[in-house]
Amino acid sequence: MPRRQVIISTHNGVHARPVAELVRVVQAHPHAVTLQTSTGAVVDLSSVLALMDLGLTPGDVVVLETADSVGAERVLDTLAGVLDPPR
Repeated sequence: MPRRQVIISTHNGVHARPVAELVRVVQAHPHAVTLQTSTGAVVDLSSVLALMDLGLTPGDVVVLETADSVGAERVLDTLAGVLDPPR
């Protein structure tokens, strides 16, 4: 399964705007995408509430994972770009 480790660098952490973007990207992907925190919590990225409940802040390290598929690496790249936007 493709995985991507990301250090969150969004200014205010994972708040409403990045959560909405993450969910939008995941809903367009044909396979489930999960996010695992450094404490071991795992959530499905299609759930706004589950993601918001994590209270992720800048500097938190997460791992994104999805099933092997043609667009898997592309979707992980897109999600990583939301959590750690290029400067």
